[in-house]
Amino acid sequence: MTALLSGLHQNCVRANFGRQLTPWDAAPAYLVRDNDGAYGLAFTRRTRTMGIRDRPISPRSPWQNPYVERLIGTLRHDCLKHVLIFGKQHLRRVMISYSLYYHEARTHLGLGKDAPVGHSCQTSTPQ
Repeated sequence: MTALLSGLHQNCVRANFGRQLTPWDAAPAYLVRDNDGAYGLAFTRRTRTMGIRDRPISPRSPWQNPYVERLIGTLRHDCLKHVLIFGKQHLRRVMISYSLYYHEARTHLGLGKDAPVGHSCQTSTPQ
């Protein structure tokens, strides 16, 4: 399965970068990434062309990118460890289903072991 995910990752990086980078109209100012071989010269050129500064983390230093490492660990432990993936489309459906579960039904310690559904964003009021 790791080989499948690695191959899908490389294909996504090569084919989709720039088209599906962000849901926003503007590109981010910089991109923090690991030193995966999928990020080659073409990737670096494309990020520069888009005005994005490339910021690779130090080799063998996953703690420099903790949010992504947490996401990958959560996906592996909660989702992919329990499912056999039968191709790119199946992986996409499983990930969409898990995303809905994570954001709508899964309990979160930060919410007092409650699910996010029904919670509105809390804003701070000036004092």
